Order: sequence, then C-alpha cells, then structure tokens
Amino acid sequence: MQTSVTFKNLDPSENLKTYVREKLNRFDKLLDNPAEASVVLSVEKFRHIAEINISGDRLNLIGKEETNDMYSAIDMALDKLEKQIKKNKQKIRERRGGIAKELFAEKTTIMEDESGRQIIVKNIEYKPMDIEEATMQMELVSDNFLVFTNAKTNKVNVLYRRKDGHYGLIQPSD
Repeated sequence: MQTSVTFKNLDPSENLKTYVREKLNRFDKLLDNPAEASVVLSVEKFRHIAEINISGDRLNLIGKEETNDMYSAIDMALDKLEKQIKKNKQKIRERRGGIAKELFAEKTTIMEDESGRQIIVKNIEYKPMDIEEATMQMELVSDNFLVFTNAKTNKVNVLYRRKDGHYGLIQPSD
C-alpha cells in the first residue's frame, strides 16, 4: 500500500512512520485492489490525533481517533478502518449474492427411481446470456458448473470450473 505520513505540531519520527506503514500493510490482504493511504498525525495540547484516509478502487475510508498516546490513537484509528473494510466487503457479498439468487431461483424436488434411489431434481429459472456473463455468474455462485442458454447461438451450454482454476465450456456442435 502506498502510504504518505504527515506530521502537524509534532517532530517527524521515523519510528512512527515505520509503525504506521507496517500496520497499514496488513490491510493489503483485506483490500482487493491497490489503495493509497494518507496519514496525518498531530498533537494539540495533550491530545494525540491520528487521521487515516484510505482511497482506492470504489473505496474511500476515513478513520480518526484522538487519545493521550500517539501509538494507541493509530491503533484505534486502524481498528475503525478494519471494521469499515469488513463491513464494505460484506455489503458487496450480499449484493452479489442477491443478484445470483434472483437469477437462479432453485426449486428442488425429490424423486425415486425403480430401485429406490433418491434423485434430487433442481429446476432453475434462467435467462439467455453470453459467455462473459456466465463466467461472472460462476464467480458469484459457489457451484462448479452452470447450465445456460447462449444468447448468441440460442443453444444450451455448460460452463464448468476446472481443477486448475480456469473455466471450461461445453457446447453442442453444429
């Protein structure tokens, strides 16, 4: 994470800069895309104020805290930012999951064949889509395959997740 540290009414300290940078580097795993952080550390009388702004792709977070100790102010501001990041990621997950649930509303029934084995039948409602949209839907749902009607060819296709992490496509030949 690219970090800039500014000091107000406080002597610049290399210890504080490295402390802030080390603490902010742990946010790299929480953030999906690269982000920039600007940190303002200031002292007003006996109050130590840490203000941290993280901005990145579709993300702008602000954490501000004031205490009697600069290190605790930094820690508390970072805790606020961590909560904001987790809350934001949860919102994104819920929105994406909601879209996928609307598109692929499952109706499950259980049947039995002649030998008594249970067959679970899933009926899904779907719309025709192109291959790019199908790959996006695969990323949203946790299934290993997706059956869809290709909007370009108007034929049934199967998109599946390969063991190497890539996708495979099965389509009928003409």
